Amino acid sequence: MTAKIIDGKAFAAGIRAKVAGHVARLKEENGITPGLAVVLVGEDPASQVYVRSKGKMTVEVGMNSYEHKLDEGVDQGALLALIDRLNNDPEVHGILVQLPLPRHLDADLVINSINPEKDVDGFHISNVGLLGTGQKSMVPCTPLGSLMMLRDHLGSLSGLDAVVIGRSNIVGKPMAQLLLGDSCTVTIAHSRTKDLPVVVRRADIVVAAVGRPEMVPGDWIKPGATVIDVGINRIERDGKKILVGDVEFASASKVAGAITPVPGGVGPMTIACLLANTVTACCRANGLTEPEGLTA
Repeated sequence: MTAKIIDGKAFAAGIRAKVAGHVARLKEENGITPGLAVVLVGEDPASQVYVRSKGKMTVEVGMNSYEHKLDEGVDQGALLALIDRLNNDPEVHGILVQLPLPRHLDADLVINSINPEKDVDGFHISNVGLLGTGQKSMVPCTPLGSLMMLRDHLGSLSGLDAVVIGRSNIVGKPMAQLLLGDSCTVTIAHSRTKDLPVVVRRADIVVAAVGRPEMVPGDWIKPGATVIDVGINRIERDGKKILVGDVEFASASKVAGAITPVPGGVGPMTIACLLANTVTACCRANGLTEPEGLTA
C-alpha cells in the first residue's frame, strides 16, 4: 500500500480562494473590508518571517492588514493598551498576538485581554470554553485546518476511532474537541501513555502533535489509517538541515491510507484558516451570514 499524499499547499490555496471570494462580496454588497491586526513583540527571526507571510497573504485575499511591531522590552501595560485600542477599532475584525512573547510578559493575560470575538487564534479562555461545550466559537487555526482536510478526504468522520498524540492547548486539546464534535471516538495520548504503540494502532485517524522528530514509526499505524502530521521539526541529516514531522514519513506512507507530508501538509493550512477566521469574525460582528466551508 502507498498512501495518498494530502496536499496541504493545494488545499490551503483553495481556502484562500474561498476567502478572497467572500471578501470581494463583503466589499461589493456591504461596503465592508475585513481587517486583521497582528502584534509582534521583539526581533525573533522565525516570528518575523511568519508575520510577514501573514501580512502578505492578508493583502492578497483583499483584506486590510495592520501590523504593530513593538520593542523586545515593551512593558505589559503598553501592550495591553495597544490591544485595548484594537479591541475598540471597528476596522479591525481579527487580532493576533504572535507567540512566543518575551519572558517578562504574561502570555495568558495578554491573550485573554483580546476581545473573544476578535480572537482569530482561538486561544482566549472564552473560546476554549465555548469549543469544549460544543458552542459557536473561534477555533484554533491548526486544528481547524486539520479537520478540514480530514473531512475532505474521509467525508463523514462519524464513528471513527481517532487518536490525538499530544495534549497542548494550541493543538492537541482543541483537535480532540473538534473530532468529538464530528462524532469520532477520541483518545488523547501523550508521552506518558502506557502502551502507546498499541493505542495508536487501533486508530482510523492519527493526529500527531507532539513536537518530537519522527516519533511515530510506520509500524504504529493501522493499515489504511489517515495520518495528520502536525509536527514541524528541524533536524540535521547527512550534513544537511531538514524539516521532518512527528511521524516517520517513509515507513508510515507505506501503511497509511492517506498522510500529510512535512513540509507542505498542515503548515500551509494554519495561515489559510487564520484568514478564514478573520472573515468569519467580520461576518459575525456585522450580523451577516458566515461563509460556508470555512468554519468547524
